[in-house]
Amino acid sequence: MSYVFGPVPSRRLGLSLGVDLIPPKTCTFDCLYCEVGRTTSKTIEPGPFVPFREVVYEIEKKLMKTEPDAVTLAGSGEPTLYSRINEVIDSIKEITEIKVALLTNGSLFWKEEIRRRVLKADIIMPTLSSAFEDTFRMIHRPHPGLELNIVVDGLKRLRKDYKGLLFLEIVLLAGINDTEKEVEGLKTVINRINPEKIQLNTVLRPPADKRAISLDRKRLEDIKVFLGEKAEIIAGVPVAAKKGKADTLIRDLLDMVKRRPLRSIDIVNAMGLSSDDVEDLVKGLLIKGYISRQEHSGEIYYLSNGKDI
Repeated sequence: MSYVFGPVPSRRLGLSLGVDLIPPKTCTFDCLYCEVGRTTSKTIEPGPFVPFREVVYEIEKKLMKTEPDAVTLAGSGEPTLYSRINEVIDSIKEITEIKVALLTNGSLFWKEEIRRRVLKADIIMPTLSSAFEDTFRMIHRPHPGLELNIVVDGLKRLRKDYKGLLFLEIVLLAGINDTEKEVEGLKTVINRINPEKIQLNTVLRPPADKRAISLDRKRLEDIKVFLGEKAEIIAGVPVAAKKGKADTLIRDLLDMVKRRPLRSIDIVNAMGLSSDDVEDLVKGLLIKGYISRQEHSGEIYYLSNGKDI
């Protein structure tokens, strides 16, 4: 099994080498908007889910061939559930000076041991999508042991202990957490957490639940202005990657669509190919049954069929 994927285009980090520390789909939440799909194992108990040495070996091997902008601990579930995440961070820093980022739902930082394990990451990007318990539960469908006040308290404790960059992601869903009341409540809580950046996002790829509807650009802009100078909209087109050989491109594409659905434009930007080249590549993989197509909000996304070359 592969634990490292990409580099893939990231709207926040440039080219990101992903590290998947959790089996799909093990998480503390079961979010409406999750592009990985429904949670099949909901837990708040950390464990050694993947073999540490194999993970580090794959990272080192990949970094010998590519130079991403960041190594991102993320993937198919909540990465802070991995009990050896601190050792992974330490090992990456021994291998490279590339920044280590942690993409997390932010639900477990009320646990001191979780906070302690991630303090050496260069960037931590937790999510907070409501200041109200009912909305929090509607969006995230959390583990029974989690409540919003516990999660927020954990984020405030993390801010106090952590010396790196804290980028707080707000995932906005039309008709759920985009009202004046919701946004005003978020602003109050965000000010208490005091992140370096407030990153506004919405649904861009097919979500786990059809109730997760994307916010229009104007409303995103209005919320950005209301939240102040730290706020930025991250929903958009990612950066470009470098060209590679044909077989490498095919394997990289299959690796990417295993993790998340992609549009043609995403593949163009990720691989530095022309639209015609991407069309040829995708067509061949569709014919051979390696990927399939799915329409969402008028756009075509490509998904893995779980086959390897």
